[in-house]
Amino acid sequence: MNTTAIKELLYKMADDLLIIGHRNSEWTGLGPILEEDIAFSSMAQDKIGQSQALFQLLHELGEQEPDIVAFTRNAKQFHNAQFVELPNGDYDFSLMRHFLYDVADQLRFEMLANSSYEPLAKVARKIKGELKYHVFHANTWIVKLGSANEESKARMQTALNDAWNYALGLFEEGDFENDLKNEGVFAGEVALKQLWLETITPTLTKATLTIPHVNTWEPKLGGRQGIHTEHLEPLVEEMSEVFRVDPSAEW
Repeated sequence: MNTTAIKELLYKMADDLLIIGHRNSEWTGLGPILEEDIAFSSMAQDKIGQSQALFQLLHELGEQEPDIVAFTRNAKQFHNAQFVELPNGDYDFSLMRHFLYDVADQLRFEMLANSSYEPLAKVARKIKGELKYHVFHANTWIVKLGSANEESKARMQTALNDAWNYALGLFEEGDFENDLKNEGVFAGEVALKQLWLETITPTLTKATLTIPHVNTWEPKLGGRQGIHTEHLEPLVEEMSEVFRVDPSAEW
């Protein structure tokens, strides 16, 4: 089994979770209503915990300990998609990112629950259960706000338009896609993207929102190769501050 291919897969998944977890945590104390403040805080905690589980798998494959990997790399060493590093913006954008990302993430972990790499399959079976709540929360609010009044619908449609090409970057293929597919580790980004499109379309239709026309699709790629927006570096600096001050601090 190609260990390098598995590491590449684990790094991009773990980094996505770590970064969006920290972005979601920024809503703590700022949510539009108390329940949403609590919800985003809870989901952020889940995601950071899920990233730790994947970093632990990397450690078992010879990489450094989870805290070292998570908090001592610079921004160019991260493999997350650019989508998750973007600033939260208004609540409509954060909610749309939550929906588009979490559906993709749940589907990814459902696929990986049957992975030939059993350590990953075991972790995936646990995480996919946790993500059911995240997706339920996202679906509920997308439908409520998309089908509310004209202002609400317009804002959610704008958020979808703004997020779409970045969301497509979640499915950026790695250098070892064929190895992962041939060895039964992961069915691949193309298959995941197709399943994602089939899954989100009914919810968006129910929300009276329209997916941007395919002619406008320009996936924001590069994140998996360490090419990021200007927003990642300050986020990495901020989230690693405690570790730099006290390396013995626990998650």
